[in-house]
Amino acid sequence: MDCVFCKIVKREIPASIEKETPNVIAFKSINPASSVHVLLTPKKHIENFMVLKSKYKDLLFEMRKN
Repeated sequence: MDCVFCKIVKREIPASIEKETPNVIAFKSINPASSVHVLLTPKKHIENFMVLKSKYKDLLFEMRKN
């Protein structure tokens, strides 16, 4: 995939990684809106939130838990 998040997961784009699990990666925003601004993204490419919500509820729960 050519999405920026996939490139971060594959370490093709540098990121300040805060936490990582086998399925999720958390990293600091490069353009933070507040003093603490961390992005959580699944390591698997998922087209949009509705697909995540409908087909990957376990992954969504893992993201919320971490």
